[in-house]
Amino acid sequence: MRTRLLAAALAAAALLTTASCTSQKTDDKARNGPRPGTLRVLASSELSDMAPVLDRIADDTGVTVRPTYMGTLDAVELLTKGEADGRYDALWLSSNDYLRLRPEAAKKVVSETPVMSSPVAIGVRTTALGTLGWKPDDVTWSQIERAVQDGRLTYGMTDPARSNSGFATLVSVASALSGAQSALTDADVAKATPKLKEFFTGQKLTSGSSGWLAAAYERRGNVDALLNYESVLKGIPGLTVIRPKDGVVTADYPLSSLASTDTAAREDVRRLAEALRTDDIQRLITERTHRRPVVASVDPAPGLDTGRRRELPFPGTRSVADGLLDSYENELRRPSRTVYVLDTSGSMEGDRLAKLKRALTDLTADFREREEVTLMPFGSQVKSVRTHVVEPADPRSGLEGIREDTEALSAEGDTAIYTSLEKAYDHLGAGRSQDTFTSIVLMTDGENTTGAEAPDFDSFYAGLDRDRRETPVFPILFGDSDQSELEHIAELTGGRLFDAQEGSLDGAFEEIRGYQ
Repeated sequence: MRTRLLAAALAAAALLTTASCTSQKTDDKARNGPRPGTLRVLASSELSDMAPVLDRIADDTGVTVRPTYMGTLDAVELLTKGEADGRYDALWLSSNDYLRLRPEAAKKVVSETPVMSSPVAIGVRTTALGTLGWKPDDVTWSQIERAVQDGRLTYGMTDPARSNSGFATLVSVASALSGAQSALTDADVAKATPKLKEFFTGQKLTSGSSGWLAAAYERRGNVDALLNYESVLKGIPGLTVIRPKDGVVTADYPLSSLASTDTAAREDVRRLAEALRTDDIQRLITERTHRRPVVASVDPAPGLDTGRRRELPFPGTRSVADGLLDSYENELRRPSRTVYVLDTSGSMEGDRLAKLKRALTDLTADFREREEVTLMPFGSQVKSVRTHVVEPADPRSGLEGIREDTEALSAEGDTAIYTSLEKAYDHLGAGRSQDTFTSIVLMTDGENTTGAEAPDFDSFYAGLDRDRRETPVFPILFGDSDQSELEHIAELTGGRLFDAQEGSLDGAFEEIRGYQ
């Protein structure tokens, strides 16, 4: 399941480009200064905070960075499939550890230079520390697991199948709770599984990105902690950031040249790496991003704990890494519960409906065991409500049911977006969201034309119980849908908007998987 989950998301991500994080030189400077070389860099999502640093380097060296951001594991899959060849000049991930487990991807990299570092940490609401009775310098992963088991701690973390911060956290917890003295083995994972199950009962938030995770944490206000890189946690007000005493995995952010590039591009990568490691830039990095310098002559920014912590080793084989991910998705984490509110109005007739059917059918290969999936197609009103569960004992039955219901979708009627969303929240009921990662996915190709209107839905949402108000809506821009309308829905409910107008519908559905 995991491989298919990554693959479609990668195809979409490879089509997306972001604006350059560095400004173009003026014509005068282009004539009189160094001619800028532009590097197309495939970068980890959290590196968007490096824009001011890269602006400074562009001014100093003439090397301009044009980044494309995606999750580390997704980027490795892109390299493995050869889809980065010719599209990117350099790779800048939080870590190349996972890449080294994939020989097809590793051979695409011809050099790597560590730029900065950030360890996995736990950020705990400062107001909760007294209740927990913790001394930050002495906290261990076992203490954290006991607090979860006693019902005294809840937390959020990113999805390990998409984000290296999530995967590094998973490795850190599994290593510490198993007592592994070297790289994790299958036996270590098996040994730790009972405690890992207890540990992940405390996870209340999941996300495909650190940015959305932080926003959801602040919005809800009832989650005690976040697990992420120290640098991310330091940027969130009200947290006491703790590096567990029994060890963590650390990201070293290596800038890597790709084998598919020419000599000129590799020279620009070398110049960029050299500039990033100068004393002045290292100071700028640690002050602005809370990451740690890798140059011994530069001290970490004030507030970064300089005490030593054991560095936990990364899994030594791909089978252990993939086995750990599979165990997390299908056994350890809370199950997902999702309502897919699907526009099947008359405007979806033809190619649009065919794309929807294909995207949903492909998505069934990625649904996790224990996952509950509800299909709610609508036109002038909700046409049907069909719920399927991917039971561990017979996952094929649930998946086949989803595929059959998908194939039966037909296009007719007007577009009742808000009435259908109200039905989705009614279907979820009250109380169950505490046991699952619950969400609503809205796909529409047009504007609301009938039924409840935006103010009606706003009032409806305000009247929901707290559990259901914590269920986000993830709208997908598709066809002729109204971006402002869908952005309002996402902002109101604490969701995020996904774009299938610039990308693909398949890719949008797949990207949402990191948030479910």
